[in-house]
Amino acid sequence: MTTAPQIEVTISFLEMLERPHNLNLHSPQGEKTSLIRAYKPTLSFYRYLYNTIGEPWLWWERRTLSDDELLQIIQDENVEIYVLYYDGVPAGYAELDRRTPKEIDLAYMGLIPDFIGQKLGPYLLSSVIDIVWSYEPKRLTVNTCSLDHPRALSVYQKHGFNIYDRNIKIIDDPKFNDTAQ
Repeated sequence: MTTAPQIEVTISFLEMLERPHNLNLHSPQGEKTSLIRAYKPTLSFYRYLYNTIGEPWLWWERRTLSDDELLQIIQDENVEIYVLYYDGVPAGYAELDRRTPKEIDLAYMGLIPDFIGQKLGPYLLSSVIDIVWSYEPKRLTVNTCSLDHPRALSVYQKHGFNIYDRNIKIIDDPKFNDTAQ
């Protein structure tokens, strides 16, 4: 059995301690967009979003979960999944984890690759931040890494997040496939 090559990943941990005043809650695409909460999404729909959005950025952690493990997370009453639609088609999603009292984590957020570059990411992020602060948390957190979109960190910072920690992790390359050898 061949072992997977290792890659170095820099993870930035960010927080927001108060609601920012510069949120852009108007879609750049006007009435063609809608943000809808998916209450208890099906496993297949969630995996479609996660895998399609995460493929270019090597999202892999949720892929390793069993169906039961993943369903326990995404159907928890304190986990909220918001799907951004453009012209009736899913364009992205954001997942809020409210399982820790008074703290909300933006666990995942991204766009389907076809919709990158249309300014929908900042709109989605602003909309989700607005939803978060309606719960009056003490803290909103998110993390991003060197595998994510090259502008992810700067977009989070522009929206009011500040880095509170950073670390480097060595992981097995998620693209590696033993059967390809």
